[in-house]
Amino acid sequence: MFRAERSKSTLGSGFSILELIYHATVRSIRKTQRHAIWGLIQNIMQTVVLVITFYVMFNVLGLRGNTIRGDFLLYIMSGIFLFLTHTKAMGAVFGSEGSASAMMKHAPMTTAVSISAAALGALYIQLLSMFVVLYLYHATMGPIEIYNWVGAMAMVILSWFTGVALGMVFLAMKPWNPSLVSLIQSVYARANMIASGKMFVANLLPHKMLVLFDWNPLFHTIDQARGFAFINYNPHFSSWQYPVYVGIAFLAIGLMGEFYTRQHVSFSWGAKH
Repeated sequence: MFRAERSKSTLGSGFSILELIYHATVRSIRKTQRHAIWGLIQNIMQTVVLVITFYVMFNVLGLRGNTIRGDFLLYIMSGIFLFLTHTKAMGAVFGSEGSASAMMKHAPMTTAVSISAAALGALYIQLLSMFVVLYLYHATMGPIEIYNWVGAMAMVILSWFTGVALGMVFLAMKPWNPSLVSLIQSVYARANMIASGKMFVANLLPHKMLVLFDWNPLFHTIDQARGFAFINYNPHFSSWQYPVYVGIAFLAIGLMGEFYTRQHVSFSWGAKH
């Protein structure tokens, strides 16, 4: 008598899921900050602070001569944008609501919707912040020239995808030991400040140092992004295919792990941990 009418067609169900993901994405964006503009400003300020910090670091340590010939600030921003996109996506998926969340008591809500909303919300905030920072730099400091902006943007999306995939793996493990998994996720995110290779150019690294970074998919996406952004840089020791394969593998592991965990999860786990 009081049941809402729902479309039973495949197309209608698809639109219903997309609408649900949209509303869940808006909720995930506004969850940390009630005012969306203030949340965006905070994210922009974090990006600007990192850019200034690395700019000063490069000048103090005398590393500026080891960078790519071209716009120095664009070189720094290319690494920071991808690092933040990867890290924020991983953190958002890791912090999304799981099977034991109170939100899952509502019939249309599922873990897939929650994860998708968290991932899309992180991507939206990072892309908006990136465009605002680039526009401000373009308008105040001078025109920005990006050799292949389509390829560079593809590397941003690929960094987000690998972050989502790793976040899925951590999310699947979280209910079993939240404290330990949170620590591992935090250590990985902090280690990427250096392990992502955003301070280095892969072509200039000796082999013994290259092997320290070559395992990291973010190292490959950052190096490839610089190859697309700068006309005079051609990356020889990285590939965009590696992050794709790693991302797909981790996403598959994360989905299987999340499904297995969902079958065994209990509301009493929160009290145990």
